[in-house]
Amino acid sequence: MKLQLALDTLTLQQSITLLDQTKEYLNIIEVGTPFIIENGMEPVKEFKKRYPELEILADCKIMDAGEYEASSAFKAGADIVTVLGVSNNVTIKGVINAAKKYGGKVMVDLIEVKDIKERSKELLELGVDYLCVHTAFDIQSENNNPLDELEILTNTIDAKHSAVAGGVKLKTINEIVSMKPEIVVVGGAICNASNPKEMTKNIKERMKWVL
Repeated sequence: MKLQLALDTLTLQQSITLLDQTKEYLNIIEVGTPFIIENGMEPVKEFKKRYPELEILADCKIMDAGEYEASSAFKAGADIVTVLGVSNNVTIKGVINAAKKYGGKVMVDLIEVKDIKERSKELLELGVDYLCVHTAFDIQSENNNPLDELEILTNTIDAKHSAVAGGVKLKTINEIVSMKPEIVVVGGAICNASNPKEMTKNIKERMKWVL
């Protein structure tokens, strides 16, 4: 089970400071969509150079021009690139083609996918590496969380292809871990913690149940 830290609203220097504190507990650094919009692929390049032992995920949330956009991220040093599950299969195949060309992996973000069970089967047949259930930031304030969708996903596919994101906190990590997803994505719970290193360590300790 891998811990992925989502960096969305911090500056590059703030992110480096945070990563230097927490890197020993991380497996994947996510350059979030807002981060990419603000800074392009520069954070991807910088993190790949500074933290070669960690995987770098570019959360591009690709919706069109799949091969072209994914290639840009992979060339910058991304190990994993995201594409939206509601995208056309042709777009997703383009992202897969880019991943094969550059030796990377593809994560599909299932945000707003209505039939997770059927769509996840289709996507695995296309050849993606990971499927991520994701509670959107805009609806987390309504006490929504990804637990129900994660249960559907892990009951449908091999858990080694599953990931979960969106409002993951210390108080929900036990239930998430019990479903054994391959990747657990945590953002604000670490980035906004008074002691980010201790929070990351605590989350990682909970995840060791299934290691």
